[in-house]
Amino acid sequence: MRLQPANRISKKGLKVWRLYGLIQTIILALLAIGGGVLTYFLEGPWWIYAVEIVLLLIIGYLLIILFPKVRWMRWRYEVRDSEIELQHGIFIVKRTLIPMVRVQHVDTSQGPILRKYGLAEISISTAATVHTIPALIMAEADELRGRISVLARVAEDDV
Repeated sequence: MRLQPANRISKKGLKVWRLYGLIQTIILALLAIGGGVLTYFLEGPWWIYAVEIVLLLIIGYLLIILFPKVRWMRWRYEVRDSEIELQHGIFIVKRTLIPMVRVQHVDTSQGPILRKYGLAEISISTAATVHTIPALIMAEADELRGRISVLARVAEDDV
């Protein structure tokens, strides 16, 4: 078995994923508050409040602290002359090889949160699917997009 891909995504990606986890937890907290209000008006048992609080704390810990850290530690990529290798996953680590001859086009994109941290993601399109490398520093993403584009053209000329 090959060694892990050499490159990690930016450490700022961890902050972005924690921010996404915080937003998801706030939405869940609003739903829990709605459930608490319903319980109050329907005169439900008191333990429902305790269950909601415990579940919210556990889910918040998982979404804000644990999952972003594990996700960041596992996310790796490497661009070689003939292929791109991606490794990611929280519970199941998935490794993907994308042959350069299969690459159709490469895009970079950034939403408002990624832009705030100076990050971008690269989307690599093949005939079957789109692979994404998240949370790269903008200059690194632009350089990588250009490099993959050149390597894909060379690979296409060789076919």
